[in-house]
Formats: sequence, C-alpha cells, structure tokens
Amino acid sequence: MAEAADIPGMTPSPARRWLRRTGALLAGAPLLAGLLQLPASPAQADGQASAREASGAGTVAVSVDSLSPSVPTDGDTLTVSGTVTNNGKQAVTDAQVDLRVGSALTTRSAIDTVAKNADDLSGAAGSEVGGKYVATFAKLTPGVAQHFSISVPVDKLDLEDDGVYPLSVSLSGETAAKPWEQMLGIQRTFLPWHPGKADTATKTTVLWPLMSTVHMTAETGSNEQQTPVFLHDDLAEEISPGGRLDQLVTLGKALDVTWVIDPDLLASVDAMTGRYDVRGAGTTTTAGTHQAIAKQWLGDLQSAVQGKEVVALPFADPDLASLAHNGTGVTGSLSQLKAATDVAATTVETVLHVTPSTDFAWPVEGAVDPSIVKVATSAGADKVIARGDSLEETGSLSYTPSAARPIGGGTTAVVADTRLSTAFQGDLTRASASTLAVQEFLAQSLELNLQTGKQRSIVVAPQRMPTASQAQAMTQAVTALQGGTWSQSQQLTAAATAKPDPRATTKVPARSKYPSALRKRELPRSAFEEIATTQAKLDNFKVILTDESRVVTPFGRAINREMATSWRGRTSAASSFRQGVQDHLDTLADQVKLIQKSDTKLSGRSATIPVTVQNNLVQGVEHLVLRLTSTNSTRLEIGGKAYDQEPIAVSGGHSTTVKFTTSANVNGQTSVVAQLYTQDGREYGAPVTFDVKVTEITATVMLVIGGGVLLLVLAGFRMYTQRKRAAAREAGEDAPEEAGDAAETAASSEVSEEDSEDRRTEESGARSGADDPVQPSDGTPDTAAESRDPSGTGERVDR
Repeated sequence: MAEAADIPGMTPSPARRWLRRTGALLAGAPLLAGLLQLPASPAQADGQASAREASGAGTVAVSVDSLSPSVPTDGDTLTVSGTVTNNGKQAVTDAQVDLRVGSALTTRSAIDTVAKNADDLSGAAGSEVGGKYVATFAKLTPGVAQHFSISVPVDKLDLEDDGVYPLSVSLSGETAAKPWEQMLGIQRTFLPWHPGKADTATKTTVLWPLMSTVHMTAETGSNEQQTPVFLHDDLAEEISPGGRLDQLVTLGKALDVTWVIDPDLLASVDAMTGRYDVRGAGTTTTAGTHQAIAKQWLGDLQSAVQGKEVVALPFADPDLASLAHNGTGVTGSLSQLKAATDVAATTVETVLHVTPSTDFAWPVEGAVDPSIVKVATSAGADKVIARGDSLEETGSLSYTPSAARPIGGGTTAVVADTRLSTAFQGDLTRASASTLAVQEFLAQSLELNLQTGKQRSIVVAPQRMPTASQAQAMTQAVTALQGGTWSQSQQLTAAATAKPDPRATTKVPARSKYPSALRKRELPRSAFEEIATTQAKLDNFKVILTDESRVVTPFGRAINREMATSWRGRTSAASSFRQGVQDHLDTLADQVKLIQKSDTKLSGRSATIPVTVQNNLVQGVEHLVLRLTSTNSTRLEIGGKAYDQEPIAVSGGHSTTVKFTTSANVNGQTSVVAQLYTQDGREYGAPVTFDVKVTEITATVMLVIGGGVLLLVLAGFRMYTQRKRAAAREAGEDAPEEAGDAAETAASSEVSEEDSEDRRTEESGARSGADDPVQPSDGTPDTAAESRDPSGTGERVDR
C-alpha cells in the first residue's frame, strides 16, 4: 500500500508521518476485508484507475500561472499562483497545495529532463517548504478549477549556492477509494538563484524579429497614382492596437534587442498610409480605410528602433534553403535574391530613417548545409545566422561556446543557442505554459553562465513570427534577464565579430543532414520555374514602355514575394499568388495589341493595307516594330518583298495605323501575318492573320477597253477623209464650167467608191481588233495608293 513518505523527495515530519500511516491502516483494514470477500465494485474499479493515473500525470492538474519575481534575490518574497483542477471522477478531500524545492541542478541537460517530466508524479519532487506556506481546500469537485496563491519569503526556501533550483508545486489529498493522504498532482518549474553579481557576465544578443506574411499584390490600379492592391486586410488587424505586430513594437521598444526586419513589411505598411485597395470577391476591390493606423504604427516603430541595431533581411525574406535546394538550377533565381538584397537597405532607410545592416542571412530555423551557405552569401552577406542543433558540437566541450564560428571563405556562422531560441515555441496562450517557458529560459541562461568562468557571446534567435502570447512571454523573460546579474546585452554585429572559441566546431553539416521535416515544406522547383517565366515576360514587356519603373518596381517586388519564407506549409496559397502575378502581367501586356482584321480584297495589281496598333495602357509605348509578312511572296509582295516593317510608337490610351504597300503578281488568295516585335527581335503579343484576295481582270473589262480604242481609230480615219474631200473641192473650182457636170459626176462616183472602200476598211479593222490580244495597262493602280506614314499617335482609341 502506497504511502506519502514513499514518494521520492517527500520528507514529512515524524508526527505527520505517523498520523498518515495510522489513517491509512484504519481505512485500509475494512477495504482489505471487503476485497477478500466481494468482487470489485464500480467505485473500487474507479479507485484502481485513479491509482494507475497517479503513476503518471496524476488525477489533479496543477497549473503554475504566475511566479513572481521570476529571478528572486535576497529579501524578496516569492509568490506562486495558479489553479488546481480535479480531472478524476471522485471528489478530493482535505486537499493541500505545497511548495517543494529540490537540489540545485548542475547541467543544462538536467534542466531538460525536469522540464520534460514537469507533471510526472514518479519523479523527484524536493523537500516541502511546509509551515504556513501552503494552500488548503476542503473539497475539490471533479472538473472544477480552484485558484491558489502562496507567498513565501525567499530565505525560507533554503537556497544556498548560486544555481538553478527545481521548484515543484504539488497537491495532496484523499479520495473515497483511497481515504489517506497521497500526492495527486504536481507541476515542476525552475527558480534561478543568483543574488550577487556574476564574476563574468554572459554577453547575450536577443533578436527581435519583425515580419509578417505576404500582403501586397503586383496590381497597382489603372491610374496615374498607381493605387496598391492588397490581398486582404489582415495586415491592418496585425498593426492595430493590441494586434500581433503592434505588441511586438510596443514590447520591443523597452528591450535592449537587435531588430531583425523584413523590408517588405515596412513597404506594405507604408503603402497603407495613402490610398490603397483591398481585393474582394473575384476582380472587385474596395478602398482601404486604415491609413491612420498605418501611420501610427510606423511612427511607433520609428521611435522604437532609434538608437537600436537594425538588421534588414533581403526584401520579402526569401527562403534561402528552398532556393539552394530547388532553385539554383533555374536560370535567374540567384538574380532574384540579389535584387531583393539590393532594395532592402533603401527600403528601411526610406521608411524608418535608420541605416540597417545587410550583412546577415537567416535560413529557416538556422538550419544550414554547404549549398545554403553558398546561396546565402551569394548576394553579399558574409554572416549566416545558424542554430546549435544544425551546427552541432562534435568535440567534447562541457560548455556552450560563443556564437561566432569562422566556416571558411570569409564567412562567419553566428550560431544561436538552441535551447534559448526555442524556449517560446508552441501555444503560450495559457498563463501556465507562458510561466514555465519564462522560467525555463532563465534557468538555461543562468546554467550556461555557471558552466565556465570564461566570458562568452550567446545569441538568441526565436521563431520568425512569434504570436502575441509568445512575444509577451519573450518580453517577460528578456526583461528579467536584462535586469539580472549574470547577463549583459550585446548587439548582433558585436557577437558576430567576437573572438571565436578555438575548440568550437566550424564544420558545416552535409546536405544529407538537413532536416527532412524542413525539406518537405520547401518551395518546389516548379515554383522557381514559374518565377523565371514571369521574369522573362516582364523583361519582354518593360522594353516597350516609356516609363518602365511603373511596372518593373511593383512586379519586381511581387516576384521577390513569391520566394518568401512565409509560404512554407502554404502550398496552395503560394501557387495562387504566383499565378496571380503572372496573370496580371499578361493582362497589362495584352493592353498593347494589334486590332483584328477581316479578309481584304485587291481589285488591281497594287494597293495599301492598313494595320492598327492599340495601346490601352496609361503610359506610352515605343521601341516596337510592326512587321507584315506575306505567306506567298510569289503571289503577293509587301513593299516589293516577302515582308515589310515599320517602327511603332503609341501614346497612352491611343492607337495608330500603319499602311503597307502591296503588289500582286498572280490572281488568287494569300494569307498575310501582322506581328509586333521588340527592337531586339522578340515577338510581342499575338499575331493577326488575315487573307488577301487579288481579283482577275475580266473579259468584259477587256472588251470595253478594246471598244474604246476602236472608236478612237474610227474617229481619226473619219477626220482624214473629210479633210481629203475638202482639198479636192478647192482644186476643182478653177476648171471650166462645162466640165463641171462631168467632174461632179466623176467625183461622186469616186466618193461612192471611197465610201465603199471606207466601209470595207472599217469592217476589216473591226474584225482585226477583235482577234488580236491587247495587254491591259498598269499605268495606274486600280486601288489608289495611300500614304504609308503611320497615323498620328494622338488618335484616340474607340472604346
């Protein structure tokens, strides 16, 4: 039969121990007799189940919601508050909450062990403080939480040498099935004890990350002001009073930390200070209304970072591991990282009016391999923030070395302490979880300091986007640390340039050692291929613009956002964003296009064909060439050859028409292709294809022409004969009158013969003209030639 005295760590007084044993024997005697005579009742079965539970976490949950002060010193009173909740099926009577203090822990691993078994009844619990420093409950009803608070002077805790002491809060009581005192629940935490000033303080750098997810799209509105468009209004919620980012700024302002900022966050909030739109359902947008909140947040941040070290990550915090593992084989991917790095400092300086450091790269969770280091430093960074569980010690060091490690090639790995950096992960919304995280953090920091008398530089790199509750716990811990006696604050740059420990490992783990859990969440190669496609389209589009910055800047930053670390674990959202950027770019590029043409007929050997280019952009376009190509140059030539081309320039919101001269050699139908090209010869937009039909010169037309020629010939002949008769009359006026009748008769006969001959000649000529072929003249085109000059760029587009 279990007794309270048998529980490790319990040392009750002799009198109390005797009372417990007597009560247990008196209560156990009838139960033992019943067990020998009767089968187990349901109540007894419940009691047996409770006994089984007691071997683990216990039937009563003990929560330590507050421990103040977190780091006590001489003369302080320690107050421990929390709740006890009966999770069993039977009521607990005569319940008492005790404080227990164990022996000082001597290693960081020992702290890990205690934290891992924080609510395990089977572990050591320590000695009871006892006396009046307890909380009692007559009854704990199942499922009902009861609050407790115990205050005890520190000198009553028997704390001796500097160190980390396990502090346990236990609950003892009785149940109907076990009517004797027993421990039913426990919660262990830590009490750092270092009242005096440390001989050698640890230099501690705490990173304070200020980052968010992607919020802005590539869209800027079709107006001169380029109104930015946001995916949603979530950012407004984060920067509003009480929001996550608002709390990070408010809390971080009072701490001596190094701010690590994603410039994209600053650019997004800065965009919110003016006119902006928020995407709604489909293609609809609504006007944003949080300008005042954005201005207030930026003002608070500007004040918070004054005099503090600011590190700017590349724009949008690119996923370095994804790029190293899946992106380097895609052309142009590293160029995107360089572009994101180049714009980082400018963004921070413009918005915050401070000069940031851009020498640091921060892979996800500080996990590194040679390929990640190579990519991280390719854009100019020479310091990589790693973590101890990645760059593990391979020697026999009995202490934690300083953060700086030279890893070759002029690159320094700044290795953050794993335990301190991961202390605030998980759900810390419950006060008990937050309190335990704070105390464990402080315990690890003090134990690290006590490892050796040498001064070391330690870096704390928490998760990239802590929640509000995590940020609050971090603040509480860092405040206590910076107010303690064993640590002093240090900037990240100083930690990176501190003298490295010669015994610390400098070997970067192989790529095969990279955590598989992190690899599964990386951006795939297909993502980088989509990014490359979008960049190629942007390069092809920007060369025709009169003001390319209106397009290059928003799309360049959007492409940076496509590589953001925040897309990890959000595959669908990441793919949707990439597709949205590319679709919007296609939409803009399609605003400059050829107007579709219907089939054309040419009724002669030569004509002009008009082709219209339309520009629906706000800005003008230039550096374009319009080429018209005949698919059958033997039948139809463009400008005397297979194709002809003309330069194109169109102002915003207008169109221009170019007229090409054509010549037909053979009757029939020919396809013609109109295509825009950039000046470097790349196709721009979709081609326009239409048919040109050359009609033949018909027999009716030839007869009409022949008839006209015949009439001209007959008219000339008539004039000739009339002149000949007139000359004959003048010659006969001088002859004798007597011969007049004879001459007249002869002349009449002659004329009659001539008339007959004339009629025969005309008939013969008509027959001759009908039989001989006549080549139609091409002196002038059937379709009048037009000017080939483009129409003025001021011609408005019909909409």
